[in-house]
Amino acid sequence: MRTAFYISDGTAITSEVFGHATLSLFPVEFNHKTIPFVETEAKANEVKALINATSQREGEKPLVFFTFVNHSLSEIIRSSNAVSYDFLTTFSDKIQDELKVAPVPKVHRTHSMHEKSYDFRIDAVNYALTNDDGANIKNYAEADIILVGVSRSGKTPTSLYLALQYGIKAANYPLTEDDLETGKLPACLTSYKQKLFGLTIDPLRLADIRQRRMANSKYASLKQCRIEVREVEMLYKKHKLPYLNSTHHSVEEISAKIISDTGLERRKY
Repeated sequence: MRTAFYISDGTAITSEVFGHATLSLFPVEFNHKTIPFVETEAKANEVKALINATSQREGEKPLVFFTFVNHSLSEIIRSSNAVSYDFLTTFSDKIQDELKVAPVPKVHRTHSMHEKSYDFRIDAVNYALTNDDGANIKNYAEADIILVGVSRSGKTPTSLYLALQYGIKAANYPLTEDDLETGKLPACLTSYKQKLFGLTIDPLRLADIRQRRMANSKYASLKQCRIEVREVEMLYKKHKLPYLNSTHHSVEEISAKIISDTGLERRKY
């Protein structure tokens, strides 16, 4: 298995995102290693030594994806026994030619704390936690979106990701067996129908998830999961609610799809 390093003088999120996206195109397994906050030459040389040791041990050059504002740090990493990809320089040089403006490097600019957007995200995370799993239905007027679905269909992680990544206030409400039997939306949701977005899931996957939580229970049985999934999808269709099958999607993909389908926008200011 070949090793891929993601290195930066900041959080290394950018190099991770670009690197993972690029490597996902290839049917090869990688050993991923992320090293953030490489901010001194001494630290860069330590990382270089690690890369070289990895190359010697594995008998092939690691792939190194890096983003550095400090050019001297870039050169240290670039001199290691690896195949290196410098995303910032590759794109910033082309953009400089187009804009006719030189870049002004600043460490941590990409993922540093912008006060207003940070406040939006923290407020949204607090909202998601307070309004998780139907625990508090009094604040739904403040919600940007209310996720609904059967238990363990992905509502909570999606709510939190929408909050943390987009600053979206996302509540979520579990549709229980009793709710599904009536074929009606719970009374607490009817006034907010325009904010509802449903999640569904393959019954086999749902049963597997529930088995880990409550093994050998009715709640986790495949029969019960099939009944609930069938009825929740009927409910979505009856009330013309938008919904998404979460089975084969990551929380990042689910969240992006919800943003796309609903027209919600990331809060930046």
